[in-house]
Amino acid sequence: MTRAVERREVALVDLLDRVLAGGVVIAGEITLTIADIDLVRISLRALIASVRVEGEGRDEAEGEHRDG
Repeated sequence: MTRAVERREVALVDLLDRVLAGGVVIAGEITLTIADIDLVRISLRALIASVRVEGEGRDEAEGEHRDG
């Protein structure tokens, strides 16, 4: 059972929009070894996602708390 993969070009902006909308986790590990001895180990975990802020509604609510 073979499925054909549809190939299409995607603009970088569209790709970034999709990644930031859902978020992505990047994980990796690098080990520097000499003579079967681990000298340096680097572990990386990063979460990349967008943060959306309600601009006007939030500013107005903050202003009421400051004034009142």
